[in-house]
Amino acid sequence: MTAKTNPPESQKPASPELLSRRAFLERLTFILGGIGSLVMSVPLIGYVLAPVFKSDTPKWRPIGKVDDYKVGETVAISFDNASPLPWDGQTGKTGAWLRRNTETEFIAFALTCTHLGCPVRWMASAELFMCPCHGGIYYKDGTVAAGPPPKPLPRFQTRINNGMVEVLTQPVAIQRS
Repeated sequence: MTAKTNPPESQKPASPELLSRRAFLERLTFILGGIGSLVMSVPLIGYVLAPVFKSDTPKWRPIGKVDDYKVGETVAISFDNASPLPWDGQTGKTGAWLRRNTETEFIAFALTCTHLGCPVRWMASAELFMCPCHGGIYYKDGTVAAGPPPKPLPRFQTRINNGMVEVLTQPVAIQRS
């Protein structure tokens, strides 16, 4: 006589309750994984597509009355960034150097050196813009005087509107050669 042996647990057919529970948990895992993947991909898709829909339209920003600036003087000015975000706070401000050449002519220079983007400073006694990083020097009209900068200082357009000096803000790229 041969003895009947019971098959091991792994070979026994599963009960219908176990199959339905297993199928339910499997489907739940796939659904939750799909939802998680969708949630994680939305910011990535937004990041990739945002530049397509965003337009940086230039905007005129008032920076002060015409009478606030003396002819022949260069001063630091501050205004809202060209493309501010609601949460920027103080970092949403940017600056420029404003020079009044005549009664009706103003020039605004970007703060960044065209060599590597370091901030330039105005030396009133020498009437020069100087870059402390690599020794770049610019004349008062923004043209290169010495050092490694390949191009003049970038400029903002300016105008006088109803007695106010205004600057046309737009993103200014670092101009490297």
